[in-house]
Amino acid sequence: MSDEAQNSLIPYMVVGLGNPGQQYKTSRHNMGFLTLDHLAHHLNLSFSRVESKALVCKGEYKTTRLFLVKPQTYMNLSGLAVGSLLRFYHIPLSNLLIAYDDIDLPFGILRIRPSGGSAGHKGMQSIIDRLGTNEIARLRLGVNRPEGRKTAASYVLKKFSASELEILPLILNKATQAILTVLENGLESAMNQFNNKNEE
Repeated sequence: MSDEAQNSLIPYMVVGLGNPGQQYKTSRHNMGFLTLDHLAHHLNLSFSRVESKALVCKGEYKTTRLFLVKPQTYMNLSGLAVGSLLRFYHIPLSNLLIAYDDIDLPFGILRIRPSGGSAGHKGMQSIIDRLGTNEIARLRLGVNRPEGRKTAASYVLKKFSASELEILPLILNKATQAILTVLENGLESAMNQFNNKNEE
């Protein structure tokens, strides 16, 4: 692609939230990381660079210059990498999408929203605090609420059950398609297509 063609692409950043380290790789709290890994694989891209305390993957999709970002600061400091990379690459806030796990949604349900609070998710709260606004588009990935007396903090750090692992590839594929729809057709179109209340 020529420099002129590259300069005409719209910059867009998709951030997946999670915790670095092999022990967290298949934990519920790493749904954001898993989604971005699936998306990168789908687009034949790979996370080979470290910038601003994040793994970064760059590529093109349709009319978009795409930046995929996995902060490596641990969850509660995710905003540091996101804020730094947005500024460095001059990406407008309207072209930012955060993918993360959500215990308030059933496993396998996706919700795309243009804004909102963090609902206690420390990674999302860190980004809201760092950017000074909650007008941040997000893809919430349902992981269920813990049963019994388990705390949410310990539950999300546990690995998926065997039955969850079986259907996880289908969920990641759906999440990938949702992100690509946002990039190609916009947030509202993706919300209409993927926020299907009849699935609950």
